[in-house]
Amino acid sequence: MSTAVARILDELRNRGGLRGADIANIVDVSPPTVSRWNRGTASPSLHTQTVIADLRYVVERLSDFYSPQETRLWLHTSHPLLQGERAVDLIYAGRSEQVLEVIDRLEAGAYL
Repeated sequence: MSTAVARILDELRNRGGLRGADIANIVDVSPPTVSRWNRGTASPSLHTQTVIADLRYVVERLSDFYSPQETRLWLHTSHPLLQGERAVDLIYAGRSEQVLEVIDRLEAGAYL
């Protein structure tokens, strides 16, 4: 049986083009740790679960505009509207709302 975390990780791979190593880097753990979460033999901390959930929401929103490969690149690229910061760094720092504001602008057609 698949765990909730494993399903979210699958979603991040399928919709966001993120690899296990990407997810590991974003949440600051090792790739084998992500593999254990995917198999259900370990669980992330509550903080890490929150980061993964925020990342899933951002990926879900971006998938309306971009392919999985483009979404992956968007997350890892520095953005002028994020004061030169990368979305993944802001998500990890608990500042997802800033990333979502930029996505709202994308949705409104204000910044493409």
